[in-house]
Amino acid sequence: MPTVADSAVLAALVARLERLVPESERRWGTLTAGEMLCHLGDANTGVLEPGRQDHSPLSRPVVRWLALVSPLRWPRGARTPAAVDPHAQGTKPGEFARDRARVIDSLKAIAAASAMSPSHSKFGRMTVPDWQRWAWKHTDHHLRQFGV
Repeated sequence: MPTVADSAVLAALVARLERLVPESERRWGTLTAGEMLCHLGDANTGVLEPGRQDHSPLSRPVVRWLALVSPLRWPRGARTPAAVDPHAQGTKPGEFARDRARVIDSLKAIAAASAMSPSHSKFGRMTVPDWQRWAWKHTDHHLRQFGV
């Protein structure tokens, strides 16, 4: 099960992120490559806040298992929370290399973290290993969106 806590998996994600260019074309969705980096950076930064409670304190083991453990890929076109949507309240793209570095730095922080947000709005309660798996699946999902 890939996770950013595995240094080889993290290195592979970083290599894929480094192949992304501003002109990379999306295969689905509405985000540009720069907007996608801002979305990932906002999402990753948010989960690194141990005191932050995302909308659901409930346990949702089946949903969490389907999203994080099963081999199923995440669906395309899922609704993005406004706080991490660059078309809404999320960070707007700036300098591409800086936005990419923010994503890479946040992935490294998730890989090394000992505490993070206790829950996810759709998956319920989350442990540090859950978040480390989520970081891989979320990043992989968006890199596939751009064919990287």
